[in-house]
Amino acid sequence: MNSDPIAPEDEMALAEKLPQADASSLVDRDLLEGQVQVELRFLGSPTIRVDGRDVEPGAEERQEFVLSCRVYRTERGLAGQPDEAWIREALTGAGR
Repeated sequence: MNSDPIAPEDEMALAEKLPQADASSLVDRDLLEGQVQVELRFLGSPTIRVDGRDVEPGAEERQEFVLSCRVYRTERGLAGQPDEAWIREALTGAGR
């Protein structure tokens, strides 16, 4: 079994950038090889979802489900974490 822990630096970055977000709602998921990534539509680590939806625009169209590091294509270039604006937008739209 492989694990996809929330890296401490990712948790701290979220807490610093989004103080209104409840960091206690962050969930570590243990992922098995193969079918589990497909069932969870896991696009790599870190994956951040709000109300079950990935914060990356267009992520629902992707089909590459993997247990690996994730690279995001942001307006500023490639990044190892989602754009802060995507997270804010997802939190603002949550529960609509």
